[in-house]
Amino acid sequence: MNQRADINAALSVKPGAGAAEAPEPRAELQPQEAPAPSQAPAETPAPLGKILIYVLASSIIALSQSLSMGFVSANVPQLAGDLHATTIQATWVMAAFLAPRASMSLMLIKIRTQFGLRRFAEIGILCFFGASFLNFWVDDLHSAIIVALISGIAAAPLSSLAILYMLEHLPAKYKLSVGLSVALTMIMAGRPLARMLLPFLSAPNGWVGVTEFEIGMAMIALAFVYLLPLTPKPLEKVIAPLDFLSFGLIATGFGGLVVASMFGAYDYWTQTRWIGVLLAYVVLSLVAAAAIELNRKEPLVDLNWVFSPTIFHLACTLLLFRILLSEQSAGVVGMFRTFGLVPDQQIGLWGIVTLATAVAGGICALFTKAERAPLFHAISLVLIAAGAFLDSHSTVLTRPEQMYFSQALIGLASILFLPPAMAKGLASALAKGPNYLLSFVIVFLATQSLGGVVGSGLYRTFVIERTAYHAAQLSPQISTANPQLAGQVQALAAQYAPTISDGAMRKAGAMQQIGASLSQQSSVLAYNDSFLLVCWLALAALAGLILHVCMDAWFARHPARGAAPSLA
Repeated sequence: MNQRADINAALSVKPGAGAAEAPEPRAELQPQEAPAPSQAPAETPAPLGKILIYVLASSIIALSQSLSMGFVSANVPQLAGDLHATTIQATWVMAAFLAPRASMSLMLIKIRTQFGLRRFAEIGILCFFGASFLNFWVDDLHSAIIVALISGIAAAPLSSLAILYMLEHLPAKYKLSVGLSVALTMIMAGRPLARMLLPFLSAPNGWVGVTEFEIGMAMIALAFVYLLPLTPKPLEKVIAPLDFLSFGLIATGFGGLVVASMFGAYDYWTQTRWIGVLLAYVVLSLVAAAAIELNRKEPLVDLNWVFSPTIFHLACTLLLFRILLSEQSAGVVGMFRTFGLVPDQQIGLWGIVTLATAVAGGICALFTKAERAPLFHAISLVLIAAGAFLDSHSTVLTRPEQMYFSQALIGLASILFLPPAMAKGLASALAKGPNYLLSFVIVFLATQSLGGVVGSGLYRTFVIERTAYHAAQLSPQISTANPQLAGQVQALAAQYAPTISDGAMRKAGAMQQIGASLSQQSSVLAYNDSFLLVCWLALAALAGLILHVCMDAWFARHPARGAAPSLA
């Protein structure tokens, strides 16, 4: 049985399947009379209506979680105003929401196995529903941070639930193609969709309108979970006392890395003491967790397998893609924020990105196979390079309408690489045995959650550095010795004449306006540098991918030579 069949069997296993039967006495058969190997009973397909209702339930659950996260990240400036805080202070709300996401699934999978899918699903969706209600009582920064932390913890199980509902009744041959692609598309589409919906939801009542929408989505998801049960699986006692210690170390380590990455660019990495202390703790906690896991017979995470060449290469690939995709989540968003554009002016852009995401999901559903992962990755890298190159020609007059095409390319790439990569990882995990599924899920979620946050932090750091560089290069142009500047100052000062009678104040206002223009120009040049850097990184990754595929093909044709340098 090939890898796809192994995976499909693992995903569609039913309680009691595979139980051995006692052999009956029988006469010895001659070789020519030996029966053919018994075939597994054919899978009974579920009715189409039942499949569609479970797909709808999965989509609602996935969008509830991803929209909740998207609203938080898209609404930080408005949230800061509502909470009477600065934008950097309001960033703590987003940090509190994102910090638990990278690690919560470590224990959730074991909890699901030990206590049952039904209980896991009901408690998970109830916690999310309750956390959504808590937003009505947020009235200051501290309460917002606490509620965001609770919401982040409560939202963590929903991604797993969405995938489980999507795969529940799909025929086995469609689980890794259609099922996985649609589920991941719904999970990823929430961010651009949230930016598109935010102006409509917040216009009447501000953040209250957003909260009401989240509660409505949570209520629909809650109804689906209670009305549509998942197939129960045999319960196993899989939680060990050391799991809690390892989980605590990994969770605080990942959470610390999320917080440091979000604030490192603003407070600067080497100039803020608490960021240095936090990063030191991150290293200490993760090293301690690794030391514990490497000495366990049944570890929470099998680090030997995680750092095997195949899985480590896959993890680096996933991490690289998340960093490159920061071009959209941190680059374009940050540049438009620098221009002072409001969410209403970006509705069309994020609608186009959402549509591109859906198209990419459809392509993956039709053509995804684990063995096609390199091809999908190559196409994604080409799309990222092309989109980033187009964006690198931005000016202070660039508006969302000029970025429809380039950001649609990035939106396509954000989904095209994901289902094939996950299918390939699942193939490697289940080839080793079902117990390795947890280790792969940890690798996948860590690279996606941490990769996105760390990538955005590094991206913003680069932009800040390049902004300072370009400001230093442009500052001589506003010297009083510059004859062109004198004429520009006089022209701008004349515009203030009807309202300001003092000549010195008019000149000061003109100089301030020129300084603001220089600052904005420096920012645009810095973002252009960052877009170009993403383009070159994508092309370098593409070259590395082509080299890797060629080497694999060469070793496949010359197995004796390929085996010589192996350390296995």
